Amino acid sequence: MSTEYEKALGRKIAFNRKRRGLSQKEFARLLDRSEAWVSQVERGVRRIDRMMVLEKVAAVLDVPVAELAAEAPIVASASEEELPGTDRLRLVLSTAHSLKALLGPHEPPDLSELRQRVDCAWTLTHEGNYAALAELLESLVPDVEAATSSAREEDGAEPFRLLASMYHACSAALATMGDPEAAWVAADRAVLAAERAGDPLLMAAGAFRLSIVFLGARRFGQAAQASGSAVDALSSLTDADRIEAVALRGALTLQRAVAAARMNDAEAAYAYLRQAREMAERVGEGRNDYNTEFGPTNVGLHEVSVAVDLGDAGVALRAAEAVDAFRLSAERRTRFRVDVAGAHAQRRQVAAAVSALLEARELSPGMLRTMPRVKQLVSDLLAMSRPPSEQLRALADELGVPEL
Repeated sequence: MSTEYEKALGRKIAFNRKRRGLSQKEFARLLDRSEAWVSQVERGVRRIDRMMVLEKVAAVLDVPVAELAAEAPIVASASEEELPGTDRLRLVLSTAHSLKALLGPHEPPDLSELRQRVDCAWTLTHEGNYAALAELLESLVPDVEAATSSAREEDGAEPFRLLASMYHACSAALATMGDPEAAWVAADRAVLAAERAGDPLLMAAGAFRLSIVFLGARRFGQAAQASGSAVDALSSLTDADRIEAVALRGALTLQRAVAAARMNDAEAAYAYLRQAREMAERVGEGRNDYNTEFGPTNVGLHEVSVAVDLGDAGVALRAAEAVDAFRLSAERRTRFRVDVAGAHAQRRQVAAAVSALLEARELSPGMLRTMPRVKQLVSDLLAMSRPPSEQLRALADELGVPEL
């Protein structure tokens, strides 16, 4: 898509803003957006890709929305390429494993062996190795479901804890693979298993997974509600200095920050980041409670992500300089490099943005191929570059993004 569309829209918005006697700061306040966002739209750097946003701009400017829409066709998300294993994971969730476990005879479970396989599922999830994960879960899901039906009294709640953790891994993978509906099913099963285990922290971990699913489904209000209500519920445990509860509360607070940023509430988003940073100092590095990877580094990653969502490219790039993500999973580092690329794109720093995307591809090429925001970002970079570099053109070809 040519930048002429964005530039024409930006010129028209700026003209009508000035006609109304509004500064960019005043206009941003009326839109409930950042001043940086307004500046980027008016310069043609940032596109408006939702009709509801364009309608609000038109209402504030007191012009017919059709007048703006004629200059700025709303861009639909690029069609998504499915990662290997996506369909197999859906089939795993669609099979009546719990019914078979309830009705069929089973040997007493080897919980130690099942625990190792659940840990392996998380390792594959964090590595972005979804094909291997799907293959593992095809046998692991029925085995763990059977374990909950054939467990001995001395096994206690452990089979249900394993069941919850396994479904958490499945939900995390499906959310990253761009299938929020299936991820929601897995997260819901995890919450139910945690309830049967009587484990409040495992239930809170379920709320964390659900908030990620809601963010992926663009249900930002639900993400804020799921994470916020769990944060409030955990207050008594964190006051008792249970460090794993502090870590979970911090991870949930980061989800609140992301949800607030997606709803353009900068004040709340940055306030939640400050709260999470205080919790991260208590937790420290080197922990991975409930596979949240929460700690000071993860807070830094989320500060970059939140700033990009709010259009604060300068804040994002300064925060990125302080982040050493080496200890985190390939999945988290990939997302970080994509966020850095987005910040550079907001500054029209095309070469730096392409470099960050290439680093992300080295970390997880499959994950990069399926992220709609990456395809949109590459399309934007192509529009900024006339002509595009060979590296950018090759990346666009690889991702199936047309050069218009």
